[in-house]
Amino acid sequence: MKRLFVALFCLLSFSVSAQDQTVSKHEANEKEGFNAGELILHHIGDAHEWHFFGEAGEGAHFTLPLPIIAYQPAKGVSVFSSHHLYPEGTVHEGLKLEHETLEATDGSKVYDLSITKNVASMLISVALLLIVFFSVSAGYRKNHGRAPKGVQSFFEPIIIFVRDEVAKKAIGPKYERYLPYLLTIFFFIWFNNLLGLLPGAANLTGNLAVTFLFAFITLCITTFSSNKYYWSHIFWTPGVPLWLRPIMIPVELIGVISKPFSLMVRLFANITAGHIIILSFIALIFIFNTIGIAPLSIAFGLFINVLELLVAILQAYIFTLLTAMYIGGAVEEHHDHDYGIGGDDADAPAHVSGHSAH
Repeated sequence: MKRLFVALFCLLSFSVSAQDQTVSKHEANEKEGFNAGELILHHIGDAHEWHFFGEAGEGAHFTLPLPIIAYQPAKGVSVFSSHHLYPEGTVHEGLKLEHETLEATDGSKVYDLSITKNVASMLISVALLLIVFFSVSAGYRKNHGRAPKGVQSFFEPIIIFVRDEVAKKAIGPKYERYLPYLLTIFFFIWFNNLLGLLPGAANLTGNLAVTFLFAFITLCITTFSSNKYYWSHIFWTPGVPLWLRPIMIPVELIGVISKPFSLMVRLFANITAGHIIILSFIALIFIFNTIGIAPLSIAFGLFINVLELLVAILQAYIFTLLTAMYIGGAVEEHHDHDYGIGGDDADAPAHVSGHSAH
């Protein structure tokens, strides 16, 4: 479905671009056309300032400057507000931004440690998670032995679902050791997916660095928790002919790496695609430069936005479920296999592969 919408947008953009080529160079220089690709890439990408709405010099606009923290081996640490570097190309303390990349005017090495839009969004989501779950924890202490109330009553069924339907079924008797991590990634991804749908919000879970970090942590936990039974399946695969086992070793090792890689790409692609489609529908109004298409564009954009509310929790669930299955496959004992505890990605329920195709 999403691929169809993206293809439609590309086709419409191409047709409009072909028409624009007939405009004279003089007219093109007088009025710069609307660049939908630049708008979309600016929204889904990271930045050293947090832009909410409007354009500088064109009426009302609101942009929040963020701290620039740069380290240069020859000059040391520089800390200042990002508004000194905008518009791009402006030089301050020997530094400038080129396509949101911090560079030194003298060509020397710069280590960018700035609080960017994605970093600021991550800090906000972490603070929000701490506030919510400290409140839930306080509710458990206050209402001990009684029915949950308020925020606690909302999150308790979700926590129990992750524990009983994800951790217990995928990992087995050792699930308690890994439950804190599973709950952390579930709620972190879910909260940031929802925050990313707000106007002007950051596309944190659509950032490869963020999804790579969670996938890498999953790989580390899976590897260091694995037992002898797990590695015997990789280096001496049972159930295959003896002459084929040496060939299976590199295949199995590739599978160890490809599992977290699929986690990283799946979350990044699904969340980023949703943002692109929503913005593409809105951009059609400005591409055709007519208000007549506005009702249709807004209606489709609103529909996708509502659909993304479902995708937000669905992607959090899929990431958490597959993580639990990878861990379960690494920690299961030989006798656990007979009861279906743990397993590989290939053993995932059929409905999971259907969801991940979103």
